Amino acid sequence: MMIDPGVIRWMLDTDPALRWQVERDLLEEPEAVWQATRARIATEGMGAELLSHQDPDGQWAGGAYFPGDFDWHGPEAADGAGQPWTATTWTLNTLREWGLEASALAGTAEKLAANSTWEYDDLPYWGGEVDACINGFTLANGAWLGVDVEGIATWFAEHAMAEGGWNCEWVEGSTRASFPSTLNSLKGILDWEIRTGDARLREARQAAQEYLLRRRMLYRESTGELVGPWATSFGYPFRHVYTALNALDYVRRASLHDDVAPDERATDAIEVVRAAQQPDGTWLQERRYPGRVWFELDVPVGERSPWLTFFALRVLRWWDENDAR
Repeated sequence: MMIDPGVIRWMLDTDPALRWQVERDLLEEPEAVWQATRARIATEGMGAELLSHQDPDGQWAGGAYFPGDFDWHGPEAADGAGQPWTATTWTLNTLREWGLEASALAGTAEKLAANSTWEYDDLPYWGGEVDACINGFTLANGAWLGVDVEGIATWFAEHAMAEGGWNCEWVEGSTRASFPSTLNSLKGILDWEIRTGDARLREARQAAQEYLLRRRMLYRESTGELVGPWATSFGYPFRHVYTALNALDYVRRASLHDDVAPDERATDAIEVVRAAQQPDGTWLQERRYPGRVWFELDVPVGERSPWLTFFALRVLRWWDENDAR
């Protein structure tokens, strides 16, 4: 597919965390070029800013999933207040997804093992939790930082739903998988599989992909209705929210890793992404997920988002060049 050179220049004129990915995945620059840009994440811009907020004990904001000073009975815990995004897991997710080299966090894994526990039952950080999304994040973060997180891999094998996929509410009695829980689990499993070469969860991963693809990545199997308005409204950072773009970004990576062609059942999701492109070739920030942040990672709602534009162009290029239809 053709990409407007002006849009490329606009994306390049951002932060190293985005620039290196544009260089690698859209411009196909030599590895030496994009690796040099990638190395700057630790010392420049948003990556360096996030690193500067790390606590001496290895955590961020004094907590594993929530800030240490989170008031469970205060305004921040009210319905609609959102999720604070400053704590350790969310910060690690962001730095990992940006491509920060693990060496920039030398010693962090050991500090978290010694000092960080989950808010749920005070469980040890690298042992994971009962929440599928949290375990997906921790599986990926552990593999990135060189931690033995095989216990979490075993957890996923034992907690997959019969129909494929996972549900964070299984501890409350849910027996059906959910779109967001399944996507967050899939992303973590795939990242772990790529980094470690361990394929023990591949069958479970592919069954969970099938769960989403049977529903054409957008619809309830029971009624055929859109699973929720959140699926077609895009925001960056993706966080834990299921959207067509977030899901397609995963499907693209899985397809390349498994060396298989795009599945035509993703067509509707692709067309949702394609339809959101603006006349100038960009995508807009459509929503912002409320909650405490260290600083804003992208533009306000209604403005052109270089991050969403990059993800959308990368997915569409993969789809169009592989002629999935």
